[in-house]
Amino acid sequence: MTKINKAACIGGGVIGGAWAARFVLAGIDVAIFDPHPEAERIIGEVMANAERAYGMLTMAPLPPKGKITFVKSVEEAVQGADWIQESVPERVDLKRGVITQIDAAADPTALIGSSTSGIMPTDLQRDMKHPERMFVAHPYNPVYLLPLAELVGGEKTARATLEDAKAKLATIGMKGVIINKEIEAFVGDRLLEAVWREGLWLIKDDICDTETLDDVIRYSFGMRWAQMGMFETYRIAGGEAGMRHFIAQFGPCLSWPWTKLTDVVDLTDELVDKIANQSDAQSGARGIRELERIRDQNLVGIMHALKAGDDGRGWGAGKLLTEFEDYLWANAKKPEVDLGEVKPLKILDTKVSAAWVDYNGHMTEHRYLQVFGDTSDGVLRLIGVDLEYVRDGHSYYTVETHIRHLGEAKLGDALYTTCQILSSDDKRLQFFSTIYNAQTNEPVATAEQMMLHVDSKAGKAVAAPAQVLDKVKALTEAHARLPVPEGAGRHVGQKR
Repeated sequence: MTKINKAACIGGGVIGGAWAARFVLAGIDVAIFDPHPEAERIIGEVMANAERAYGMLTMAPLPPKGKITFVKSVEEAVQGADWIQESVPERVDLKRGVITQIDAAADPTALIGSSTSGIMPTDLQRDMKHPERMFVAHPYNPVYLLPLAELVGGEKTARATLEDAKAKLATIGMKGVIINKEIEAFVGDRLLEAVWREGLWLIKDDICDTETLDDVIRYSFGMRWAQMGMFETYRIAGGEAGMRHFIAQFGPCLSWPWTKLTDVVDLTDELVDKIANQSDAQSGARGIRELERIRDQNLVGIMHALKAGDDGRGWGAGKLLTEFEDYLWANAKKPEVDLGEVKPLKILDTKVSAAWVDYNGHMTEHRYLQVFGDTSDGVLRLIGVDLEYVRDGHSYYTVETHIRHLGEAKLGDALYTTCQILSSDDKRLQFFSTIYNAQTNEPVATAEQMMLHVDSKAGKAVAAPAQVLDKVKALTEAHARLPVPEGAGRHVGQKR
């Protein structure tokens, strides 16, 4: 896939700042132009939330962070950028002028995306010299976590531009969906507008308050939509007869006079006050940054849940996260390790995130197993057992684990792991891993594990191939010259 080498963000508010965070955490340098006097503070706060979220999102090796540079003009921002994202306020004249200014100063081959949530791209590209490379890239907030961008071309946009944008977005963990025809508000906001309009009527007519309405969404169809969307959900509702049966059964109700979608709510001062007061009562005790952190943590949890699937690849945003992690692992800098060096392997650096702790602020038990699992995965990659190897039908499976908890890992603690090979043969690999506190270098936990090399298709243990065994042998022979780790060979309950 073609990558983004340098990005420019014109406008650094909630959306522009989150685009910048998405680029930076993907290892891309970003130049930002925003005349707002507090732009650096706002983007700094968005960046902090994004880094916190990514710390919870994935254990895959993120590239070194890109550099953020604040500049004083559009012309300076776009120099050398191959992706330019415009995120200025939603006014046609303002956006058109900024995009025309970008077009005049940028490299003619640079992609120009607009974050507009509803303006037609044809209207925005009217005065451009190179309109074929301009399109709408409409994201969803927070851009650094929600991975979708609607890609919409105008009358003069080249189809190749949209395909190129889609490929580039994949390298930063986003899913670009190409919309076939330009239309005001595109697809997502059309749907949201319909629900929003109906919701305003329900509040105005005192059918429910804002909290009740939100509860109806989040405890019911909102959960279904996160994994399967609308039409696949309704296909299931049709039972064995599928979508045709569902439409036959529920289609007639569409003509019943239930909805007020064709009527626009009059947003009087009285209605605005009602909505604002109910919203304050619902969540006003929390500040906006606290709500953002809660939202981000919940989104991470949802995406982790969606990673599970009967094929091991996940559903929806979870499937996309799996694919992004595969990309990160495939493009990570390979560690330069001397397999014959007489010292334990340093495998992993990580930090205890908010999603990892219990009510005491300590890392929960299953997170220790996760860290040890990621450590064993790191060892396997060193001996050639990578994603491609696994997809070919072979891997090492853990058959036994003994964990000792020696200390406490707390929220925010930096950790690292080491691994020492204890023994091996053509099928088995026995090793001893330790989690250390990076500040004190004190051991926090140890794990002794046994793995078997298997043919996953045949479902049985088999000898590993020579190219893997050669590396295993080199490690085993080197580590045999190390002292046996304290705690190796212990059983549960054994005293020191």
